[in-house]
Amino acid sequence: MPRIEMITDKAQIPEDRHAEFDAIVETLHGVRGPFAVLMHSPGLARKVMEAGAQVRLGSTLSPVERELAIIAVAREKDATYEWAAHVRAGRAANMREEAIEAVRHRQDTSGLEEDERDIIEFVRQLLQNNKVEQDLFDALEDRKGVRWLVELAATVGQYQYISAINTAFGVVAAPDADQLPV
Repeated sequence: MPRIEMITDKAQIPEDRHAEFDAIVETLHGVRGPFAVLMHSPGLARKVMEAGAQVRLGSTLSPVERELAIIAVAREKDATYEWAAHVRAGRAANMREEAIEAVRHRQDTSGLEEDERDIIEFVRQLLQNNKVEQDLFDALEDRKGVRWLVELAATVGQYQYISAINTAFGVVAAPDADQLPV
């Protein structure tokens, strides 16, 4: 249960902030989750939304690669809201259930496809050890390129930020959403 009032309706904010609210609705089709928290700080929700839109829509990561990275962040951070939203998006993009379950249960990734394994391991290493081993970095750079790696790291950072907002303010997945064991 959220620790603060969630701003999900334009009537909750002064009229001079309605344009910001409308921009969030236009891009995200509603104000919910972390954005219902961020609306408490004038201008912040819009800036976070713009950065997130670049990560999601301006990236060379495929939809499956992006959503896999996001659920791997959600798993490392025990972020139930991100997990539910992005497992759903990953499935819509045809993410393999084997990859989802490996992330959900923190399983060994050696049996996964190469890209799945390397994305999950990149996220795990970065968030658990604050570094990525050189051999994994080199393998991804050789296969995907520097721009792709920058965008993968930016995706990890963006969703680590979002998970901090949700965790601090008690934003969790709906009871009927895909649940992350925490």
